[in-house]
Amino acid sequence: MKPLTARAYLRIAPLRAGQCCSERKGPLTPLLSRAGAHRAAEPISKVRPDAEEILRLVLARLDDMKAEDTVTIDLTGKSTIADTMVVTSGRSNRHVGSVADRVLEDLATAGLPDARVEGMPHCDWVLIDAGDVIVHVFRPEVRAFYNLEKMWAPVRPHGRRAS
Repeated sequence: MKPLTARAYLRIAPLRAGQCCSERKGPLTPLLSRAGAHRAAEPISKVRPDAEEILRLVLARLDDMKAEDTVTIDLTGKSTIADTMVVTSGRSNRHVGSVADRVLEDLATAGLPDARVEGMPHCDWVLIDAGDVIVHVFRPEVRAFYNLEKMWAPVRPHGRRAS
């Protein structure tokens, strides 16, 4: 009887006494697919948190991590990319990175493991896209340069200013 190698395939049909692996009949199944056969099945559907719950979670984590000057901007009616945008600052590159990392950890724990992130290597500006909520974590100088709050702020009515 030939010894099985890592590249060999296991057939579903059982071996008879004295039968060689190559003499089996039946469908082939890779060995690797049978390795995890004894694990418990994971639930099929997981409840995804709604926009308000995501926003509460993000704001709580930003407060815990001592993020500065946190502003929440309502985007409903202005854009279809998200319902809410959160803009905040960290004191340094390291602080920006750790704030963003902790927000991502909390989102994954809450059931959003697929939140997308940009800017983590440099940590000047980290963007976290959690679906209905977009989070921008800036260093103060970079935040002042881009000034997202002014761009997304509510439109003021045109008129005369009081002097």
